[in-house]
Amino acid sequence: MPSRPSTPSSPSMPQPRLAPSLTLTPAGPALAPRYRETRPSTNPYLRLFALPGTRAFTLGNLLARLPMGMFSVSTVIMIAGAYGSYALAGAVTATGLAATALVAPRTARLVDRYGQARVAVPATALAVLGSLALLLCVHYEAPAWSLFVAYAATATTPNTGGMSRARWAHLHRGDPASLHTANAFEQAADELCFMLGPVLAAFLCAALFPEAGTLIGAVLLLTGVLVFAAQRATEPPPAPRATTAAGSLVRATGMTPLLGVFLATGAVFGALEVATLAHVDGPLAGPILALQAAGSCAAGLVYGRTGRSVRLRSCLAAMACLMTLPFLGASSGSLLALAAGLLVAGMATAPTMVTGMSLVQRLTPPGRLNEGMTLAVTALLGGIAVGSATAGWTADHAPTTTYAFLASTASAALALVLCTATRVGAPPDGGPRAGSTGA
Repeated sequence: MPSRPSTPSSPSMPQPRLAPSLTLTPAGPALAPRYRETRPSTNPYLRLFALPGTRAFTLGNLLARLPMGMFSVSTVIMIAGAYGSYALAGAVTATGLAATALVAPRTARLVDRYGQARVAVPATALAVLGSLALLLCVHYEAPAWSLFVAYAATATTPNTGGMSRARWAHLHRGDPASLHTANAFEQAADELCFMLGPVLAAFLCAALFPEAGTLIGAVLLLTGVLVFAAQRATEPPPAPRATTAAGSLVRATGMTPLLGVFLATGAVFGALEVATLAHVDGPLAGPILALQAAGSCAAGLVYGRTGRSVRLRSCLAAMACLMTLPFLGASSGSLLALAAGLLVAGMATAPTMVTGMSLVQRLTPPGRLNEGMTLAVTALLGGIAVGSATAGWTADHAPTTTYAFLASTASAALALVLCTATRVGAPPDGGPRAGSTGA
């Protein structure tokens, strides 16, 4: 076989990687003397996962994140089935949400200070024990107060989505285009888990036994966090107290109005979910509601390919306009029109969340990124609770359940007004900020 031809090298010009091509000979395949150039992929997502360790921590994160869409549905199903009370089931889940709002920022602060693996694993173990305790209490029909205590213990569940975003920020510091793509992927993953989690939980509870959704969700959560935490090469270094800014992040410049926008945005999601469930009121409610997450997931992936975000105000304006479509679809009396309205309305969700999370990363001091993103998630959860209650009250007291969709429309408009009035994300002088990605 002829020897490989030499290629000139230059210290100032990197040479393309060459790969040998194969030719067929009577004795079988053999290396040909010609070589072809292999170019790096133009797909930003393929480049994203070309970094060593990124696929492994993403797999673990997806396993850990999927139960986040399972636990609430599973809890409602098994408590309502055992105790015959949806009011009790709703009160227990609301208690867990309130406990999470209090505990999650503190857990995130510990993650930033001591490292992801060191804090996330024991915090997850405690949360899993809470889920298992809730399962046993329901199975043996323990007193109602025990359900609240057990479910409150699950509040130590770490924000795996925030930890994953922190890893991307660490790996792509100084590369805003790649970080934008990573944030878009993470938001699409959120929507995918939101879409699949409730469906999987309902199927497991119906096909196996009422506690199956909670049990399998707990196993997935612990397994995913263990896989995620094992990837130490991509973990951002801890930031001890002495090297981080002191004080509450809520008082950081621009953070309070941004959290207000997240609160109103969360109300959009909560109101839209309850309005859809109340209006459809049947087995089709879940699949129709999942179309909103599907639209958001698709839009998030497309948005991530651009490598550049736009102003948060523009995203919120688009969301405020598109959130009128579910109301119009429901008003027509056609489930097909409602489904189409939810699908299109969801396409504004992921770009809004990607841009908002990018702003959180910009406003958060170094070494406190997990805490900052957990505060944003906490604001979203609070908004979801408010939006759910508002839409539920409207569905019960308005002439028709169609009017419940107006709660999500009004919440989107409120988020836009808050963003515009407080100039969230705008540079101080109104001009472009150096190094900004347009968020």
